[in-house]
Amino acid sequence: MALKVAIQMDPIGPINIDADSTFRIAEEAQARGHSLFYYTPDKLAYQEGRVTARGWPLTVQRVKGAHFTLGEMAEVDLADFDVVWLRQDPPFDMSYITTTHILDRIHPATLVVNDPFWVRNYPEKLLVLDFPDLTPPTTIARDLETLKAFKARHGDIILKPLYGNGGAGVFRLDPNDRNFNSLYELFAGINREPLIAQKFLPDVSAGDKRIILVDGVPVGGINRVPAEGETRSNMHVGGRAEKTGLTARELEICDRIGPTLREKGQVFVGIDVIGGWLTEINVTSPTGIQELERFDGANIAAMIWEAIEGRRAGG
Repeated sequence: MALKVAIQMDPIGPINIDADSTFRIAEEAQARGHSLFYYTPDKLAYQEGRVTARGWPLTVQRVKGAHFTLGEMAEVDLADFDVVWLRQDPPFDMSYITTTHILDRIHPATLVVNDPFWVRNYPEKLLVLDFPDLTPPTTIARDLETLKAFKARHGDIILKPLYGNGGAGVFRLDPNDRNFNSLYELFAGINREPLIAQKFLPDVSAGDKRIILVDGVPVGGINRVPAEGETRSNMHVGGRAEKTGLTARELEICDRIGPTLREKGQVFVGIDVIGGWLTEINVTSPTGIQELERFDGANIAAMIWEAIEGRRAGG
């Protein structure tokens, strides 16, 4: 089944081909005989009833410094494609949200992965609220007094932007911290969005596990260990990936959330689990495919494409 595939992503030139999940998805698509078209989110448009994109036919190869070749720039009608990948990185701002509204216009006749309606309604730090018994104590608020009361109850907390990514703007505020008000003022001066606060989980020193689910089924995980002196385990900020298995508790978490992910068209998802507690369900642009493939020897990208091909075939 040869598919016409469009990939909406950030600029392809600077990516790390040994870590980037979108590159791996494109590489596997090409190996399966699918054709690729690449465009950046700013080239997406709604034009008098049509959803269009200005971009390029794409060929990829695993050669550093020469990992992609572009054909001649063209404007295409995305309704003519079988699959469109929604793969730009957060922040999950109004620009991001607008792309989901536009892509809604062609889905599901053109399969948009992940389903843009539910990406918009289930961003990473909000979908977990549907499973309060699986998550650490959490508060989402703009009000300073509400956030202070949460810190007073739990003492040691993590404070971060509600729609951030990659570990940016994540702060640990322990019982001796004196910077709470200043941090609040900093965040409040940047945007009007609420903040999210969670009880600090000391188990993060042993790692923050990224578990990948394909169509709601867990296919493996990697353990991301923070660098010395660092609270954040994100690999963007120096976290180290380690091989790991899944515990009974982690499988229970996947069993609980899996049916929701499948029902809502979230084909490729990465969840974050610390010490048996679910902290995020990443649906916008999850990562971790290449690290998991190296550790486990499995072709995760093929599993993702098999799920997509099954959906296209009506399975």
